[in-house]
Amino acid sequence: MGWDGLKKFVFHRRKEMPDGLWMKCDSCGNLVHKKVVEEKLRACPECNFHFSLTSSERIALLLDEGNLEEYWGDLESIDPLKFSDRISYKKKTADAQEKTGLKDAFVVGKGRLGGIEVIFGVMDSRFIMASMGSVVGEKVTRAAEKAAELKIPLIIVSASGGARMQEGCFSLMQMAKTSAAMARLHESGGLYISILTNPTTAGVMASFAALGDIMIAEPKALIGFTGPRVIAQTIGQELPPGFQTSEFLLERGMIDRIIDRQHLKEELIKILEYCT
Repeated sequence: MGWDGLKKFVFHRRKEMPDGLWMKCDSCGNLVHKKVVEEKLRACPECNFHFSLTSSERIALLLDEGNLEEYWGDLESIDPLKFSDRISYKKKTADAQEKTGLKDAFVVGKGRLGGIEVIFGVMDSRFIMASMGSVVGEKVTRAAEKAAELKIPLIIVSASGGARMQEGCFSLMQMAKTSAAMARLHESGGLYISILTNPTTAGVMASFAALGDIMIAEPKALIGFTGPRVIAQTIGQELPPGFQTSEFLLERGMIDRIIDRQHLKEELIKILEYCT
């Protein structure tokens, strides 16, 4: 065929192939068909890496009939530091609100899972990487308090890049605040199930996300305080293969189970039925 003929053939095939049918897996790097990924509830058919879901997708996936009675949905961040980099914090927040339809990165309320009432919260990574500022910390704290008040289980699905730097110390304070709330819930005899998804890192993982009575993770999720590259540079050593993945943490007893997204709801129902 020759080089010129091959180029024409490839170009012709590309024109015939509709755009948007394929995507690259963030974990294995393979090209995978989007339809197959969607059929697996947004998981890679090659390596089973679980892609991010929106808060509404999580609610639809896990709660009975996809229904959540949302609490405190009107809370939104202010700009205590008058933070401005290339883009002001107010502008960044407004853009995220327009993009997601959410006031902030954490959605929480009351719903049912297998007929059992729960307080259910989920972080949405589309909103400034689900970073934890004052609103996220306040809603997580209120969620723990509401679960204790109603004497029903608390389930939180975490996915976050950590503290929200635009709020400075106001953000860092949320680590202590949410940790104290989980301690009070534990002392009251409440059940807290923490579900870790890709990624769950930094201040979120160093606070409420790591304090579940039962710790569950999705496959191949990045979980830890900071990224492997930063740690390797800091300590000047190579890290073990698979460091800070769900599988690595399970082997070392840091989490209780890894559950594939397709089976997560049925497994949660079993846990709730057993514990309640």
